Amino acid sequence: MRRVDAERRLGAQRQPKRGKRESIDEKRARARKVGALLESAYPEVQCPLIHSNTFELLVAVILSAQCTDAAVNKVTPELFRRFPTPADLAAAPVVEIESVIRRLGLFRAKAKSLKQCAEQLIRKYNARVPSSMAELTDLAGVGRKTANVILGHGFNLPGIAVDTHCRRVSSRLGLTREDDPLKIETDLSRLFSRSEWTGVSHRLIIHGRRVCHARKPACVRCPLATVCPSRFIADSLR
Repeated sequence: MRRVDAERRLGAQRQPKRGKRESIDEKRARARKVGALLESAYPEVQCPLIHSNTFELLVAVILSAQCTDAAVNKVTPELFRRFPTPADLAAAPVVEIESVIRRLGLFRAKAKSLKQCAEQLIRKYNARVPSSMAELTDLAGVGRKTANVILGHGFNLPGIAVDTHCRRVSSRLGLTREDDPLKIETDLSRLFSRSEWTGVSHRLIIHGRRVCHARKPACVRCPLATVCPSRFIADSLR
């Protein structure tokens, strides 16, 4: 019964219990260790969405909302074959776009966003994908997370993409106490150097998918175990 109660408390916690709060210098020192361990565990930082230019990357990232990268990669070859440019996509009937991406979740809403986004690219940006946060988030279907992915992987500009995995892992690692993605982005930007932003957030996402799962994190094989305060709580419940 005691173990069950402890598990319930752990499941209900949004933040792991910790002792004395770290100073910003202590947290930055631990963040450096986190960054080094992540880089060692996941040395390659490549966007898993298959694309050959920034327009294709933009389309793929919009499609990836609430969907796996693998699923997106199955539909984009045909989508890019039919609509290789913003002009082609803007001119396409929504029902035709839907027919190509039908296997993805929210395909109707995504089809509308893709067409509207393409129209914006034509009308406002001379059919080019813009390279600033303000311009990108003005596009249909693009939020800060999507924009940061495009900035990082499309333009080699530092950006912290906070998705559900990055949010969960950075919280468990004690790198943030926030729930709001923008506040998490701000916290991480203070702990890591600007040149690390894209790589760190990408690796946190990979780590969340492969090891630090939402329901049952694989702490016993976690490369970050030595710097993770949540591991000690998880270990106490075994």
